[in-house]
Amino acid sequence: MGIEIKRNFYLEQLIKRKNNGLIKIVTGIRRCGKSFLLRTLFKKHLLENGVNESHIIEMAFDLFDNMDYRNPEKFYPWAKEQLKDNETYYFLLDEIQLMDEFVSVLNGLTDKKNCDVYVTGSNAKFLSRDIATEFGGRGDEVHMYPLSFSEFMTIYDGNRYDGWNEYITYGGIPLVVLAQTEEQKMAMLDSLLKETYIHDIVNRNKIRNIGEMETLLDVLSSAIGALTNPHKLQKTFKSVSSSKITATTITKYIRYLEDAFLIEETNRYDIKGKAYIGTPLKYYFMDMGLRNSRIDFRQIEVTHSMENVIYNELRMRGFRVDTGNLTVVENDRAGKPVKKQLEVDFICRKGSKKYYIQSAYMLGTEEKVAQEIRPFLKIGDSFKKIVITSDTPKPFYREEGILMMNVYDFLLNPDSLDY
Repeated sequence: MGIEIKRNFYLEQLIKRKNNGLIKIVTGIRRCGKSFLLRTLFKKHLLENGVNESHIIEMAFDLFDNMDYRNPEKFYPWAKEQLKDNETYYFLLDEIQLMDEFVSVLNGLTDKKNCDVYVTGSNAKFLSRDIATEFGGRGDEVHMYPLSFSEFMTIYDGNRYDGWNEYITYGGIPLVVLAQTEEQKMAMLDSLLKETYIHDIVNRNKIRNIGEMETLLDVLSSAIGALTNPHKLQKTFKSVSSSKITATTITKYIRYLEDAFLIEETNRYDIKGKAYIGTPLKYYFMDMGLRNSRIDFRQIEVTHSMENVIYNELRMRGFRVDTGNLTVVENDRAGKPVKKQLEVDFICRKGSKKYYIQSAYMLGTEEKVAQEIRPFLKIGDSFKKIVITSDTPKPFYREEGILMMNVYDFLLNPDSLDY
């Protein structure tokens, strides 16, 4: 029996949604553990809570044996045949986007009083960004990420500092985390990237110029957390490979990468003007291992890696995350007023909660501290302001009311923002 990684955060979300009359849709990048969550952990929960195995109906549409069932005219009659009595039947269906007309099929099943339907899907284009609308108000999404640092540490045999170095290098894809050696991890990431993610994106979107798409992935991998936009990226292409790629094509490719849950973009928000600024944007990778594999593990700067990991953690905790922009007027040395742009790494919102967060790997000097907290002092509202760093011993508040916290406390405590 291999190591079983508990995914309690997601399991609880499924349990809470049991028999709520909606179609539970687990979305997320391929190989992040969706099938394991549904068909091992959740199934185990059902069995332990008295559900008869004959009332758990499973189907993985990505398996060769089940290819025929991608045809709804074959699957739907088969599904109805499974219903032998009035007890609740739990349908656990994997990679649902591979079935034609799956929305109608799932709505048809959910219409039956004794069907509780759970599905997984790996592509946002098929499972549109607004899932509830696509399913006529009947979709209930649970978005899954690769292992968070706290999930990773539940099976890592070592201290959190070594664990952190391993995590920001090889990421949190469960298959990779469970591989024994560094060589295996690197080979697996390389193979997943080429044979699973890029292969999927190219086939699904019928991309002819695979080289362009891969170059874009390289450019984005080298620029995580940097402000950019399709026009800037187009210039990079031109200088690096004399490419004639257009900004429109770049925009399209970025959308494909987002649809496959490989990257996410954050918008810039004008804090004083309370409005979104068009571009530039920032892009973050859903898994650091995949990002590092793309750059051959060459430039793993801890500063950018830490920012990316903090971003993913905030998203996993259910926050909407933007990059903050603050325009201030300050006098220069000659006493002349000059406009300056200050940046806040993350503005996070969930319901009525709002936090401003700076990611600063090493603070070291008072000058560096002053630089990081400067935007906070100019914001002028009462929402919590936090600096996350690697060299703060334990959480404390500065006299300005700013919370200083180390990255381990932030990641390992789910309530860390409310310290």
